[in-house]
Amino acid sequence: MSLIPATILTGFLGSGKTTLLKRVLQEAHGQKIAVIENEFGEENIDSDILVSDTQEQIIQMSNGCICCTIREDLRATLRDLAEKKRKGELAFDRVVIETTGLADPGPVAQTFFMDDEIAESYLLDSILTLVDAKHAQTQLDERQEARRQIGFADQIFISKTDLVAPDDVAALMHRLTHMNPRAPQKAVHFGEVALSQVFDLRGFNLNAKLDIDPDFLKEEEHGHEHHDHAPGEPCDHPSHQHGAGHHHAQEDDVKSFVFKSDRDFDPAKLEDFLGAIVNIYGPRMLRYKGVLSMKGTERKVIFQGVHQLMGSDLGPAWAAGEQRSSKMVFIGIDLPKDIFLQGLTQSLV
Repeated sequence: MSLIPATILTGFLGSGKTTLLKRVLQEAHGQKIAVIENEFGEENIDSDILVSDTQEQIIQMSNGCICCTIREDLRATLRDLAEKKRKGELAFDRVVIETTGLADPGPVAQTFFMDDEIAESYLLDSILTLVDAKHAQTQLDERQEARRQIGFADQIFISKTDLVAPDDVAALMHRLTHMNPRAPQKAVHFGEVALSQVFDLRGFNLNAKLDIDPDFLKEEEHGHEHHDHAPGEPCDHPSHQHGAGHHHAQEDDVKSFVFKSDRDFDPAKLEDFLGAIVNIYGPRMLRYKGVLSMKGTERKVIFQGVHQLMGSDLGPAWAAGEQRSSKMVFIGIDLPKDIFLQGLTQSLV
């Protein structure tokens, strides 16, 4: 049996997760989707699309989708669903897990890698994060859960952009890019979003593509990190433009940085260094990924991780005439950028 794709849908309270989910469930896409909800969500999706309200944990919906509310461990629910599918008791093509607005998606994602039984049945496709344009700046200022949800995202959907000025939307997007330059951002209205942007994003695939916002790379190269001004001195940097009371995007504790080099890595040195930093900073490392040039191999080495879990794989061969280089992005909470960059540099041949 082929692996069941799973999508984690996260976002702060009121960001529109339920609206998006309803839209996905009601669309005639011919797919049967099992939805797993953390049941203390602010609004249950069952009111108008469920066949019947029962005490059962698994409910069949009017369009043939099924819905589960988690009253226990996520692992148990996933195992239960996979078993029912194997036995032919339930038919579904994929799973969507809607986390509560306050949830940290990290442990949910780790479930798919740490539990062998789950890993044999499911393929984690991506983490989608919804952001409410009207309230996001305040939520990001005040709540670390909201910042973590951005750091974990493979795709960010921004809702309610019609309720705020275009400049404010631009400032929000700038801030989100600094937190997570890997995740494409898209403004969506009332959950209207093409399914191709929701499913089969392959955010956890080990592939040789490392998408980082190109503008973010330009800023990094311009020494943006060293953008300083004396206390009290006015600053005209664009990320200050979203009005008083909002911090400079660089002050978020969730931020990202990129390492690039045209020199090969020494495999043993790199392994030692990555092992050490994951050991120390793993809980604060949200997502990281790289396409690496390693001494002794003609193929690209692709690695990625979530928290302390890290994996790597051989990718395609370096093409004739292609410049061998390494590029890595790290997204985390208060990671010591200088220690990481220095250690990576020392791991080069």
